[in-house]
Amino acid sequence: MAEIRLEHDIWLLVADGEKALFLRNEGDAAHPNLKVVQEVHDENPPTREQGTDTPGRYYDGQGTHKSGFEETDWHRLGKERFADDLADWLYKLAHRDRFQKIVLVAPPLVLGTLRKELHKEVSARVAGEIPKTLTNHSVTDIEQILAA
Repeated sequence: MAEIRLEHDIWLLVADGEKALFLRNEGDAAHPNLKVVQEVHDENPPTREQGTDTPGRYYDGQGTHKSGFEETDWHRLGKERFADDLADWLYKLAHRDRFQKIVLVAPPLVLGTLRKELHKEVSARVAGEIPKTLTNHSVTDIEQILAA
């Protein structure tokens, strides 16, 4: 992982598939002081609580053999949809000039989806990416992890 400097006024998006924290560094690179700008939650229950049907079946060729479709992973789709929503949110913030640089911190699946959906105006402002899940840590813990 390349060295990412948390300079003064840099923003961080710390997200997973259900929660996102928009943070701003009010300190400097040597002594980060992250403040929460906004916190966003999305309800995304497990697939077993979202899907009620059994997977569909289809005839496989000429015989009586049937094959089944793979069951839809609604939870994963919810995470991807949330990442799409975050990309739209980042575009609106960048368009209003709320941040000049941002660091994206998310698990690899969310980070990949987010990266694909980012507008070029936001992509130009991304100072770095960190493929980690840090949403369940306190802001103080996030400061210490990123400073290390």
